[in-house]
Amino acid sequence: MPGIPQPAADASADQRYQALLEVTDAVALHDDLGELLHDVAQRLLKVVRFDSVSFVLHDPSANLMRVAHTESFGQNIPLPPTVPINGSASGRVWQTGKPLVVDDLDKEHQLGPVLKILQQYGFQSCCVLPLTAADRRLGALALTSRKPGAYASADLEFLLRVAEQVGLAVDNVAQRQQALAYQKQMASERDRLRLLLEVNNVLVSNREIRDLFPAISNCLQKVVAHDYTSLALLEPGGSLLRLYALVFPGAKGLVHQELVFPLENSPGGWALAHREPLLADPLTTEQYPAEITARMVSEGVRSALWLPLITRNAALGTLSLASLHDHAFRAEDVGLLAQVASQVAIALENALAFREIAQLKDKLAQEKIYLQEEIHSEYNFEEIVGESRALQTVLQQVETVAPTGATVLILGETGTGKELIARAIHDRSTRREQTFVKMSCAAIPTGLLESELFGHEKGAFTGAIMQKIGRLELAHKGTLFLDEVGDIPLELQPKLLRALQEREFERLGSTRTQQVDTRMVAATNRDLPQMVEEGTFRRDLYYRLNVFPLRIPPLRERPEDIPLLVRYFAQKFAHTMNRQIEVIPSETMEALVNWEWPGNVRELEHMIERAVILSRGPVLNVPIAELQPTNGEAKNLLRLDDAEREHILRVLREAGGVIGGPAGAASRLGLKRTTLHFKMKKLGITRADL
Repeated sequence: MPGIPQPAADASADQRYQALLEVTDAVALHDDLGELLHDVAQRLLKVVRFDSVSFVLHDPSANLMRVAHTESFGQNIPLPPTVPINGSASGRVWQTGKPLVVDDLDKEHQLGPVLKILQQYGFQSCCVLPLTAADRRLGALALTSRKPGAYASADLEFLLRVAEQVGLAVDNVAQRQQALAYQKQMASERDRLRLLLEVNNVLVSNREIRDLFPAISNCLQKVVAHDYTSLALLEPGGSLLRLYALVFPGAKGLVHQELVFPLENSPGGWALAHREPLLADPLTTEQYPAEITARMVSEGVRSALWLPLITRNAALGTLSLASLHDHAFRAEDVGLLAQVASQVAIALENALAFREIAQLKDKLAQEKIYLQEEIHSEYNFEEIVGESRALQTVLQQVETVAPTGATVLILGETGTGKELIARAIHDRSTRREQTFVKMSCAAIPTGLLESELFGHEKGAFTGAIMQKIGRLELAHKGTLFLDEVGDIPLELQPKLLRALQEREFERLGSTRTQQVDTRMVAATNRDLPQMVEEGTFRRDLYYRLNVFPLRIPPLRERPEDIPLLVRYFAQKFAHTMNRQIEVIPSETMEALVNWEWPGNVRELEHMIERAVILSRGPVLNVPIAELQPTNGEAKNLLRLDDAEREHILRVLREAGGVIGGPAGAASRLGLKRTTLHFKMKKLGITRADL
C-alpha cells in the first residue's frame, strides 16, 4: 500500500541486533506510552513487517484488557477500548505468558473481537507477545500485517526480546504515572487538609457567623471556583429557610440577605430532607419549581451545590455554592465541601447556642434592672383597698378578662391606680409566672420611645454601642403594661399595631423579623376617641386596644373607700417610719371624705404620708386646713382660677389647639401634657372654648 513503510526483506541478524539496540535506547527516553509505542514502531519497521501495532494492558480494577495505544499505518482502525480476558488474543497471551502467532486470520475460527475487526479491514496475520516485568504480567504487544505468514520463527525470537525491553519500559511508565497520581492525590489531600484547617481557624476566631462568612467563602474560593456562596438557616417551625449570609459579587439583587423561602420544592429543602449534598447541574426550575430557584436562574446561575448543615442534635440549614458556568463542581469537590459543611454546622450550632445564652443573660440582666426599678417605684401596693360598689364592679371585670388573654384598655384619671389594676390582671392570668413589664409612654422622650419599646441593634444610631432588648421582647410570654398609651407618637403607632395584630416586629436598625407572644394591657387618662377624631391617634390602633375597656372610677365617685385607704396608708407609713398611729380624729376623717381629691388615690397617699411625718404622737395629724379654704381664700382661689383659665385659653389659641409637642401649649406653659389635661378638665376648658 503506498505511503506505508516497508521493512527490509529478510533482515539479517546484524540488522535485527542493531534494531534491538535502538529499541533498548528508545525505551529509556520516553515517559509516555503513546510516544514509546510510536518510537518503537519506527525502529521495528526496519526489520519486521507489520501494518499496526498496539499496547493492550491488563486493567486489574476492572479485570479486563484495555487497548492503551495503537499505531496504524494507512487506514485508522476503530478498535474497541476494552476487550474481555476470555475469548481475546491479548487476554490469552496475558493469562498464559506465551506468544501467539496466527499466519492466516481467514482460517482462524476462534477470533477475538479485535482480530475480527482487523480481519474485516484486510489484515491477514498477527503476532501477540507477552509484556512482563519482574515476573509481573502487564499485558501484550500486538503486531498485525495485511500479508499472510508475515512472522517467521526468526521474527518471533527477535520480537520476544523486543517485548522484554518494552515490558520493562511499560512497567517504568506505569510506575511513574502511579507515582504522579499519588503525588497528585497527596497534593489534593494536602490542599483539602489545609482548607479544613483554614476554615476551622476562621470559625474558632469569632462566634458571629455573619461576620465570618466572607472569610469562609474566601477559603472555599481557593479550592473550588464559584460565584455565589450563601448560608440559609431554618426559621422556627422548620418549614422556611432564611438567607442569613450571602457573598454574590455583581448580583442583580434578586437573591439577597434576609430573603425567606419555603423548603417545599426547593433544592435546599431536598438536601435537608435527604440529609445529603445536592448537586444541580444544570439548575432548572423544572426540577425544583421554587421561587428561590427561579431567582437564582434569573441571576444567571448555571450549576449549584447545596450542603445540609446537620449536627448530632438538629438540622440547622444549608451551605450553598453556585456558579455562572456549567459543570463547575466535580465529585471530589462535593466530598470536600461536605466536610467543610460539617465544620460549619458545628460552629454554627455553637454560635447559635452562644447567642441564645448571651440574649438570655442580657434579658435576665435587664429584667433584674427593671425589677429593681419596680421595687423602688411608688406603685408597689400589696393589695387593692376598697369596698365600694364602683371598685367591686371593676374587680369583677378584672376577674372576667384576666384569664382570656385579651387586650385590655384601662381608662381613668391620673392617680386612680391604673397600674395596680394592670398588675391584678397579670396576676390572675395564665402568664402570672412570667414577667410583668411596664412602660410609661409619657415619661420617655419621643426620640427614644421606639428603641425603648422595640429595642435596637448595635450601631443602629449614634450612641447605640450595644444591642438592646426592648420592653416588648422583654415581656415575651408575659404582660406588657403601656401606661399613657395616648402619648405614643403617630409615626410609631403602625409598628405597635403590627406587634398587636401580627405578633411580630423588628428591632431598630434590623431587618430581621422577631416573633413575640406578649399580652398587652394599655392605660390612659386621655380621651382617645377625641384624639382619633383629631387625627392624633390611629383609629385602627384604638379599636385594637379597646377590645376590653375597663374604667377605673375616680376617688370622688367612691368616697366610702376613703376611710379604708386612710387607715391603710397611715399604717403603711407608720410602719416604715417606725411611728405608732392609733387614732384618726373624726373631724379629720370627715374632711378627708368630703374633699374632691383631684389627684385621686395618689394625692391621698401623699397627704397621709405627710401627715404621718407631722404626727408626734399616736394621733394622726392631717393638715386639714389645706382642704378647707376660708371664704376669702375661696374668692381669691376663684379669681385665680379665672385668671389661670384665661391664660391657658390664650396659650391654647396661640398654639392652634395643639397640646403636646415642642410648639404645643403644654411646652409653652412649662407643664407636662398630663398636667395641662388635668387643669383643662378642672377649669372646664373644652374644644368649644378655643
